[in-house]
Amino acid sequence: MSIDAEAIADRRRLRRKLSFWRVAGFLGLIAAVAALGYAAADRAGYGAIQNQIARISVDGVITGNQRLADLMQRVGDSSAVSGVVISINSPGGTTTGSEELYRNIRRLADKKPVVTFVDGTAASGGYITAIATDYIVARETSIVGSIGVLFQYPDLSGLMRQVGVKLEEVKSTPLKAEPSPFKPTSPEARAAMQSVVNDTYDWFKTLVRERRRLSESELAAASTGQVFSGRQGVPMKLVDRIGAERDAVAWLEQNKGVAKDLPIRDWKPKSDRDLSLFAMGATAADLLGFDRVADGLRRASSHAEIAQLDGLLAVWQPSEK
Repeated sequence: MSIDAEAIADRRRLRRKLSFWRVAGFLGLIAAVAALGYAAADRAGYGAIQNQIARISVDGVITGNQRLADLMQRVGDSSAVSGVVISINSPGGTTTGSEELYRNIRRLADKKPVVTFVDGTAASGGYITAIATDYIVARETSIVGSIGVLFQYPDLSGLMRQVGVKLEEVKSTPLKAEPSPFKPTSPEARAAMQSVVNDTYDWFKTLVRERRRLSESELAAASTGQVFSGRQGVPMKLVDRIGAERDAVAWLEQNKGVAKDLPIRDWKPKSDRDLSLFAMGATAADLLGFDRVADGLRRASSHAEIAQLDGLLAVWQPSEK
């Protein structure tokens, strides 16, 4: 064989090796993206095949949150979820946000047995969240209560006088846009805001009385606006028992027929990053021939019902092409 022929053969063998490693690397990259997509599905609660107890965490300031509402919808629709622990560590938040969260948990309770674990603080709107379930477990040093309503606004009128700024206004009625931070509050405006606060306070107290089955005297003692420790909350009927999360799970097992020793999985609201990983994972699964996995990830990306995705791992197999 001539030197030129040998060189050509060597180049061909080298080209075949390079092609093999390029394909292998490309497939590895696709598999990694598919795994990331499935991991995103797992974080959002998709792809569950094992019976479990779902943990939904309510942390920080409570506001209106559509993603949390969507999460509770998915948990309620999942055939893999046998019970739910609402883990709370919140000082409260907006009245409307707390009301929304309360009603979403009540809707979830129509589908799944739900229990509260106060892992730190459940005050004000956080306590509204806690009483949405039928049983409350708190640590001894947890903070509960703060049953009351607060409306605050600044008075900048003194500062405005110092800097020489004066507010001029034309309005349809005296109480429009009152109270205003740019002038002292009039007695009429203060009375109007007090009426709103009192009405919301009555709503809060009624909720507590009905959910915790309190007498008028018990409600009066609990609704002073102050906070209580978990230990203080038990005799006041604000808390059912002192304990840890395992005690909340034990209540589900003993009183709601939930199977013992089920794993507890965190369910979290979907993020934009998770949604993009769903899409990348679906594309990668398509290229690898995992048609059913790709379809499941697309359903997750488009807010499909979790019940339609249960058993996703069980159908993880290449299509026959």
